[in-house]
Amino acid sequence: MDLGSQDKHLAVLQVRVRRGNQLWFVDSGCSRHMIGDKSNFLSHIPFDRGRVAFGNGKSRKIISVGKIGKSLSHSIDNVYLIDGLQYNLLSMSQLCDRGNHIGFSSDQHLITNIKSGDVMLRGK
Repeated sequence: MDLGSQDKHLAVLQVRVRRGNQLWFVDSGCSRHMIGDKSNFLSHIPFDRGRVAFGNGKSRKIISVGKIGKSLSHSIDNVYLIDGLQYNLLSMSQLCDRGNHIGFSSDQHLITNIKSGDVMLRGK
């Protein structure tokens, strides 16, 4: 678990999850799911309606929005493709808004579906 800080007043919890060769961050300070690599998408459509602002004062263009995951039935919707983004970010608030619970222990975290109890994601 990494505890980062965007400024002196706001601590942001970032949890690293490795899936295959990719590193993902489950980020409490991220308002939307975001990635920088188009090859992660199962499907996506152009989205030319703005930019995403970051804690360092910089912003990047939103290129498209789509679905990522193992299959269409096991996927995460409304993921932004961001021009030049170096990290894969999963928004904790979006995960919770979709009916999931995020639990933490000393050595791992679990994202589980509240209704089914299925583990959606496990990270260290």
